[in-house]
Amino acid sequence: MRPQAAHRATLTALTALAPVSWGTTYAVTTEFLPPDRPLFTGLLRALPAGLLLLALARVLPRGAWWWKSVVLGALNIGAFFPLLFLSAYRLPGGMAAVVGSVGPLFVVGLSALLLGQRPSPRTLLTGIAAAFGVSLVVLQAAGALDALGVLAAFASTASMSAGTVLTKRWGRPEGVGPLALTGWQLTAGGLLIAPLAVLVEGAPPALDGRAVGGYLYLALANTAVAYWLWFRGIGRLTATQVTFLGPLSPLTAAVVGWAALGQALTPVQLAGMALAFGATVAGQIGPRRKPSGPEAVRGTSGGPVLGSPGRKDPRELKGGSGQGVTGQGVTGQGLTGPALRR
Repeated sequence: MRPQAAHRATLTALTALAPVSWGTTYAVTTEFLPPDRPLFTGLLRALPAGLLLLALARVLPRGAWWWKSVVLGALNIGAFFPLLFLSAYRLPGGMAAVVGSVGPLFVVGLSALLLGQRPSPRTLLTGIAAAFGVSLVVLQAAGALDALGVLAAFASTASMSAGTVLTKRWGRPEGVGPLALTGWQLTAGGLLIAPLAVLVEGAPPALDGRAVGGYLYLALANTAVAYWLWFRGIGRLTATQVTFLGPLSPLTAAVVGWAALGQALTPVQLAGMALAFGATVAGQIGPRRKPSGPEAVRGTSGGPVLGSPGRKDPRELKGGSGQGVTGQGVTGQGLTGPALRR
């Protein structure tokens, strides 16, 4: 394997740890946490993790990044967490997961709306295959559905998808790493959740040892580390590649249910897992790009044709951050050919 390909595979694998970790959220929520506290749970998941990352990064937003951090924090954390836990509390575990698996299609649609990017047929078919595969895994025993829970699940997926597109669109300020960017968003999102949690749910519930352990896991491994890996991946991979890692979350939830909760897996579910995993792998393969710039106009002698335009490094388009909208950013191998989200 070439060094560049090996580096990309390692980066993809590390980014994939985020949705794998998020796949344990359902089991932790139902087995360890106090019931019917989606806002309090979202608050304890976001704010301590954000403050910890801020203390480690020691960097605060500047200029326009104050309001950008609030917007991203609201989409990726402040709205997403409460809606996610509301759907987890009100729906069978599998139904919330299958709604989340349509995230790639949400990202494709939002990219067409916000960025003017036309999706390729292969991207659409891969997204449909992923959602169908996840549905085979998790809808076997869905039972009666709660309308509010379904609405919350769709809204949480839409919120995270919009956050993924804008995170890729805006990139990061020059000299700011993913640790600081993650801390900004988690802190902003947690602060947005805090007043709602007090107004809607009142005083915090009494916590036993299991609940404390569950919240520590959600705040540290499931949020601080996982979101740092996720935003790091968004900065270095295309939005399409990142969002197609999302189906790993419900697949992990199914495996955890089988291994830890004694839930059986049928042949149909195993086939769905194979289909969803295959779609996840296919989503990591970017479209072939035709040569452009100097490479497209070289003469037979190997030199560039006189007067041929050069192609700028995409990093120049965003002050060295490599997060531009052209080149290798959104239009290169990204959304033309979107997370869990969850």
